[in-house]
Amino acid sequence: MAHLLVVESWVGSMSRLLPRAVREGGHEFTFLTRDLHHYLRSAPEGTAHPLLGARNVITADTNDLDTLLPEVERLHAVFGFDGVISSCDYYLPTVARIAGHLGLPGPGPEAVQNACRKDATRRVLTDAGVPGPRFAVHEEWADLARAAREIGYPLVVKPVDLCAGMYVRRVDDESELAAAVSALTDFPLNARGQRRAPSVLLEELLTGPEVSVETVSYAGAVHVVGVTDKSIGGAPAFIETGHMFPADPSSADADTAEQTALGALKALGLTDGVVAHTEIKLTPDGPRVVEVNPRPAGNRITELIRHVTGIDLAAAAVEVALGLAPDLTRRETGLRSAAVGFLVPQVSGTLDALDDSPLRGADGVLEARLAEPGRPVRSAGSNNEYLGHVMVGDPHGQGARAQVEALLRELSAGLVIR
Repeated sequence: MAHLLVVESWVGSMSRLLPRAVREGGHEFTFLTRDLHHYLRSAPEGTAHPLLGARNVITADTNDLDTLLPEVERLHAVFGFDGVISSCDYYLPTVARIAGHLGLPGPGPEAVQNACRKDATRRVLTDAGVPGPRFAVHEEWADLARAAREIGYPLVVKPVDLCAGMYVRRVDDESELAAAVSALTDFPLNARGQRRAPSVLLEELLTGPEVSVETVSYAGAVHVVGVTDKSIGGAPAFIETGHMFPADPSSADADTAEQTALGALKALGLTDGVVAHTEIKLTPDGPRVVEVNPRPAGNRITELIRHVTGIDLAAAAVEVALGLAPDLTRRETGLRSAAVGFLVPQVSGTLDALDDSPLRGADGVLEARLAEPGRPVRSAGSNNEYLGHVMVGDPHGQGARAQVEALLRELSAGLVIR
């Protein structure tokens, strides 16, 4: 039995999948957080949050690395951690620093830091010749306005250190650019109370379908688990409205996407001890890297993969964090594709009704989770405002995406927001 240190977590599906993977692997974990109530509030009423099933729950300032490293060193002397992990993007660099400080398995701190900073990712990949969009990074308005004219409108504005699509916007002219930059300036702290970098990333707008390449790196080798299809909506935002595994592009597109992702991981140095989710745009000029995430995919993609292949990427993340060889054996599951779709609100208000009758008796539904009436609703500007999701499996072929999209249309027809 190994003992993992879990440093913070998202409060979505991975906060349940990761404890399950630790437990099913025969291990135990200590949970370290700066705000325990953040997790208590997210648990369904009358239930305990899975992260509270830890052997130890310890409060420490996970945002202050200078005080955290000595504290973790003291805890390590008592508990003897075998690995350290997090599912939350904002703490992946912290985990890498802890692993390096304690001599535990994991990718290098610089590699993780560069992957978690969108501007650093762009610079590293450009220097390595990995294809991506034309870009510029600035803080001052005059520099941003000049760079935008040089790149050319329309373009994409991004914060360098947020996730879930927050404040990522398409802008078509200088007035829209000014509004996007102003909105970022008015958001100085992320959701975990960490001060944001003032830099703004401008990128060429890429066109074409988007996919993600799911990989597991261990012992210096990167293993491709597969390619996931992605649906995007919510313009001028870029909201993930659904995913299907496996993706259904041409075999040539899948192969070039995989090779591009492998090139990006190698350039960043993410070739050992990491499960990664690399997003690729299949443009008319070839694949272009959107971003590299040094953690398992979110938005239920890991569960799509498990339903189709039997491979558990949450378990693989635990195994590589412990320095163990991950189990990437494909198994027959009876499904040829699986897809998830998200119910994205178009207006703000209060959820008055959401008719779930289309789900009753529907073929192939693997899971469904819908918001309850009475919930406050905000018109979606990122992946954080979903009103639920539906997951469908197809035992015959690539029909899962069409099935889930049809169910979402029916659910949307019964959605009432006042």
